[in-house]
Amino acid sequence: MIEINSKERKLLEKAAHDIQPVVIVGGAGVTDGVIQMVETSLAAHELIKIKYNEYKDEKIELTDEICQKCDATLVRIIGNVAILFRQAEKEEDRKYL
Repeated sequence: MIEINSKERKLLEKAAHDIQPVVIVGGAGVTDGVIQMVETSLAAHELIKIKYNEYKDEKIELTDEICQKCDATLVRIIGNVAILFRQAEKEEDRKYL
């Protein structure tokens, strides 16, 4: 998990504005399938959104759990949507930072 400063956070928030949520947390909660989907999406896109249809009261704790398991950085939670970032391993694949 990398640390991002406020300038980088603003840049990532702006880039995430037009992105649709790719992972939905529903009635089953944060399952292995959700974690696998987050892993796959972060590997492909670096910057993703997760929408909470259920567990809205626990979204901060669940997002922290997802970030720890996927080695991702929380950019921001806006409403019931969390924005996550994980930098690509190869420098030529990096799109944002």
